[in-house]
Amino acid sequence: MSGTDDPQGDHYFTARPASAEQRRSLHVRLAGRDVQVETAGGVFSPDHVDLGTQVLLRTVPSPPPTGDLLDLGCGWGPVALTLALSSPDARVWAVDVNERALDLVRRNAARLGLGNVVAATPEDVPEAVRFATLWSNPPVRIGKPALRALLTRWLPRVAAGGDAWLVVGRHLGADPLRRWLTDEAGLPTTREASAKGFRVLRYAP
Repeated sequence: MSGTDDPQGDHYFTARPASAEQRRSLHVRLAGRDVQVETAGGVFSPDHVDLGTQVLLRTVPSPPPTGDLLDLGCGWGPVALTLALSSPDARVWAVDVNERALDLVRRNAARLGLGNVVAATPEDVPEAVRFATLWSNPPVRIGKPALRALLTRWLPRVAAGGDAWLVVGRHLGADPLRRWLTDEAGLPTTREASAKGFRVLRYAP
């Protein structure tokens, strides 16, 4: 995970990237299918499915077939599209603060014929919605206080019997984060896998 994906300095967590979009097409493999998607500058990992996300997608179990599923920090959408392809009868929330990322998710979902993806800012997700699962490669570069606030806002919205899966770089504080979530935030989190310098963490209410 890099702190910036654009030579002009836009962070992927910028709401309205000022840089040129530089739209491009990628051929990627998601949910066992070879698909073509659209990406652009000013979003996270515009040239490929980043390694952390690859580790996450190789580790997580199949998502629930129905209910509300969440990709927190969706970028151009590899996780949300995987959820939607895997669970066509579920509603998949693709959440990001980056408006360009949300536009790309909408375009990619339409390109793949996925009518079950809702691309939304955090404020646009109704408070009453509870998630059967949450998958996330969270924006660690926003800093520890903001990351903790993000996770303590969204993890409690996982429904009873559901779970959340996070991928965090080991060198970016995955182990201290897991301990903090479990011991201080009251959100019991376990380490489920470790690969390529990343930890995959699971929270279950």
